[in-house]
Amino acid sequence: MFDLDAINRRAREAKEKSLADLHQSLEDLEKRTEKLAAEPEQPDEPAAAAEPSTAPQVEILGQTFGPEEMARLAADQAQLQQMMAEAAVGNLNSMMDQLFGEDMGVLMAAMETLSMEDDEEEYEDRPFDEAREQELYTLLEDTMARLDALPEPEPVSYGSDRERWERFGILLSGIISLLNDHDLDSLSVEEHLPVLEQKIASLVRSSWGISGRGELLEMLRYLSREGYILRYQLYAEAASPQELLEGDEDEEEQENIARAWRFAQRYREQYSPAFMTGWDVGRAALLTRWGAYLGWLTENEAVGILWELSQKAAGELTGWREFACSYLFGGLMWKMLCGDSCADSYLTSLADAATNLLAGGGERPGGQWRACPWPARRPIGFSRH
Repeated sequence: MFDLDAINRRAREAKEKSLADLHQSLEDLEKRTEKLAAEPEQPDEPAAAAEPSTAPQVEILGQTFGPEEMARLAADQAQLQQMMAEAAVGNLNSMMDQLFGEDMGVLMAAMETLSMEDDEEEYEDRPFDEAREQELYTLLEDTMARLDALPEPEPVSYGSDRERWERFGILLSGIISLLNDHDLDSLSVEEHLPVLEQKIASLVRSSWGISGRGELLEMLRYLSREGYILRYQLYAEAASPQELLEGDEDEEEQENIARAWRFAQRYREQYSPAFMTGWDVGRAALLTRWGAYLGWLTENEAVGILWELSQKAAGELTGWREFACSYLFGGLMWKMLCGDSCADSYLTSLADAATNLLAGGGERPGGQWRACPWPARRPIGFSRH
């Protein structure tokens, strides 16, 4: 997966530089426009003649035109400058889309990427050392404890109520859907507008490397059958990080694998591999909704996939709080495997979204999980010690 935080920073720096260049160009344009408006026609003078000073130009224009004509000319000049500025901004936006189309798609769609720039600036230069790891462990444990303390309605029996199961499947995508301001009331994540469809497509390509139906189905198979459940199990069972290496990793990749291995070693006695179910299922549910929105999956296919994901989640986890804790747990292991030292803001944003879904409040509409109690099913094969 791409490092979305790095993409965010790179695109932001490029945009800031382009905007600075644009402002300079507009200043130069304004000066040239003033000069053209102030300069009288002198067709008989040689091209090499020296430019007259500004004061004589204004005086000549005042003699040629009356007050009303001068006022109209000034208004026309102002309108011209505004039109040129708007055109320049439009060209800049077009240029940015062409040069940074993939990255800007991520930024505009705001995926796993999120508005966390201030926090990223605070941590981006910090080394990802042992002390940093301990800070993140503490943050994860404290945040999960707060989520565990939130009120949650008792699970209820869904029986064969397909509509209720479909609603549950959509809400499994709730954390990142909420952070992206996606609709949580229907299968479709957004209105079907070309600009939104392009942004979602760019987001899926950039953050997942998925460009169409085949790659989407392959990723969904991976998340539903292996995912971080298997990865966590392998890392927890390995006697050393060297057992996890394939031989072609560079030094940075080896350090990231060792960091994720230490994560799994720390928690292997406390959480079984099945505790990663929320992390895998939550992302698969969102990918399913994105796939349906982009036309890579039919509605019936998407509903069927969400049904299977719902059965997996209900069979392995016991409620929304546990689902949210699983999502944070998997998210931190992913960040450690990526070597991303900005994991603080990521965990905080995930926890804020989960809190909103359970308890409501905040700037976004919330309480969707509270209004849809977890299915009452006996967990199968899951042990959270």
